[in-house]
Amino acid sequence: MRNGGASRTAGSRAQSYIGSMLRILVCLFVTVAVNAATLRGRVIDSMGDALPGVSVEMSGAIAITDREGLYEATLDDGIHEVAFRLPGFATMTRPSVRVNGDTRLDVTLQLAISAEVVVTAKETFRKERIGVADAASAGVVTAAEIERRPYQRAGEILETVPGVVTSQHSGEGKANQYYMRGFNLDHGTDIAIDVAGVPVNMPSHAHGQGYADANFLIPELIGGVQYRKGPYAAIDGDFASAGAVDIPYLNMLEQPIALAQAGTFGFGRALVAASPRVGNGFLLFALEGTRDSGPWEQSDDYRRANAVLRYSTGGQHSGASVTLMAYDARWRSTDQIPERAVRDGSISRFGLIDPSDGGSTSRWSLSTDWQRGGTRASAYALQYRLDLFSNFTYFLDDPVHGDQFEQKEERFAYGFEAAHRWLAGRAENVVGIEGRRDDIDDVGLHHTAARRRLSTIREDDVLQTSVGAYAQNAMRWSPRVRTTAGVRFDRYAFEVDVSHTASIASPKLSIIFGPWRASELYVNAGTGFHSNDARGGAGVTPLARTKGAEIGMRTSALPRLELSGSLWALDIASELVFVGDAGTTEAGQPSRRRGVELTATYDARDSLLFDAQYAYSRGRFEDGSRIPGAVEGVASIGVTFGSSEGTAQRPRNPEEPEEPRNRRWLERVSAEVRYRYFGPRPLIEDNTVRSNASNLVNARVGYALTPHVRVDLDLFNALDANVSDVDYFYTSRLRDEAAPVDDVHFHPVEKRSLRIGITTRF
Repeated sequence: MRNGGASRTAGSRAQSYIGSMLRILVCLFVTVAVNAATLRGRVIDSMGDALPGVSVEMSGAIAITDREGLYEATLDDGIHEVAFRLPGFATMTRPSVRVNGDTRLDVTLQLAISAEVVVTAKETFRKERIGVADAASAGVVTAAEIERRPYQRAGEILETVPGVVTSQHSGEGKANQYYMRGFNLDHGTDIAIDVAGVPVNMPSHAHGQGYADANFLIPELIGGVQYRKGPYAAIDGDFASAGAVDIPYLNMLEQPIALAQAGTFGFGRALVAASPRVGNGFLLFALEGTRDSGPWEQSDDYRRANAVLRYSTGGQHSGASVTLMAYDARWRSTDQIPERAVRDGSISRFGLIDPSDGGSTSRWSLSTDWQRGGTRASAYALQYRLDLFSNFTYFLDDPVHGDQFEQKEERFAYGFEAAHRWLAGRAENVVGIEGRRDDIDDVGLHHTAARRRLSTIREDDVLQTSVGAYAQNAMRWSPRVRTTAGVRFDRYAFEVDVSHTASIASPKLSIIFGPWRASELYVNAGTGFHSNDARGGAGVTPLARTKGAEIGMRTSALPRLELSGSLWALDIASELVFVGDAGTTEAGQPSRRRGVELTATYDARDSLLFDAQYAYSRGRFEDGSRIPGAVEGVASIGVTFGSSEGTAQRPRNPEEPEEPRNRRWLERVSAEVRYRYFGPRPLIEDNTVRSNASNLVNARVGYALTPHVRVDLDLFNALDANVSDVDYFYTSRLRDEAAPVDDVHFHPVEKRSLRIGITTRF
């Protein structure tokens, strides 16, 4: 009896225990069921396309968007931090998302400033910077901004980058002069330019190291401009110490284009472009022809022929393309002239000394690009030719025949780049490798008279090969702190008379704080380099190191107003300087620059926009002397009225009430007026000779005749200012002078000119 009772008691206790556990489990289940919630949504890019493969991180849970950009996750009812991340895009963090029941959260991710994406349409790039850029001085220029500006030369597209000035000191077919961050960059010594995936800068060039001729640009094909300043990005290598500019071409046009433009001084331009669908992709083609005489006493007779053929498939994140570009130009030059000859009436401001100066050039390239998600690969082959005749010192060295010289080269260059981006926890990583080989035949300097060779000063065959590898890590440590750290390694091999090699490693670091109240703070530091001419010889450093640092801020806390500013510094182990009597650049002593940059954009209303930029810098050689030509102050102010699409007339819906006639008329109008200040520069090391400042006003007014036809009127140098495009100080001698004379030599800004164009989209 006792044992049986004990057994029943033990059994009762067990049943009671099991029952209690079941009740607890049921309570827990009910509690979880009651408190469980669903978070779902869709992730798209700025063009409205779905973004597959986005990592959506929520309180320890992770969901991945499908092919339609959709995601779904089950969470506890409450407030959660949600982060959206995809390689090539800025991470978006929502720190306080209330999830209750079935909650929907749709987001749009913006491209990172350094993103490598296929530019399918003009809306690819947007103006957003907060949470996107790694530096206050990095940014993008949208296709709409490019569309509404007037351009006297194709290379002036680079002036859309804040603080950049372009000018010309010779015929229109020659590469522009570039000024940026305290540099007279000559024709491209420390600004790396890339167009449609093909580098523009030419190492060991006949006319100067880093020569970058952007005259082949077609503005209507540009999908935007990405720019970075300073040596802070691991993806940027040679020539990028002052900055790097990437100019991608579109894969497709919304409508075919036919453009005809005519203007004063014999200007004419015609363009036809379209992108019909062929098979699974688009075949973009463009043909352009330009002719210009200029205001010079002797016509420039500038003739340019330009063509692009591009086949592409896929979308912005996965696609492939093959691009063929061809460019040919010929011109006569009115080179810089001495001030003394203008003062004594020997020649006019638009006169010349040597009427046989001029040149011709051609550029053919074939490139291919492939991208799948975070992996991208590209390759190119380039054939290039230049034959340039110049006379900067007139009769200084040869009083009989004159000092005209010919710079000539033919080169074949080819290269590749491959990069892979991936996410790992809170980090985005990228590794990449790139290579380039330049085979330059007969890069020569010859003494000539009226384009007839008298003697050969030097003639070389140059073979230059470079390989660069880089790795970069972008880490978000918290919703308010992120970093980008990277390192780059480059190795060069030069073959001229003898072979030699050089290597350099370049670490980079950026720290970004924010956003707080739509504001971010940036701290950047890094090293970079520029290569020197392979023909430099003994004592010239093949790869000159640069060291840069910057602190900056960007804010859009005030409605409709975006402000940014930066303080920067850059040291260079060997300055590249222009040599007047050789018409080229040579490696000089070390230099140091310090500066400040400020930009502001105010969107007054949907159809009225104000923008302003100011940059000031201080440049010195290591010994404390001035750097000739180093730009100090640069400013620009723009006022834009009208649609960002450039006077596109929207067809009216018959069901909508008719708007007042004056409003309908205004909707057809767009206008932009732009003022540019180019400050004085030291022209000699002791600063006793300086250039004057220049003030220019350009304008464009457009009117949509129909939804498909637009008329644009461009006015250049509206105030007809008598100022210089470029100034140099060196020694020269005119034919009737008994002795050499030190003088300022200048090339004037062109007189006021007018151009009218008709664009048809069909």
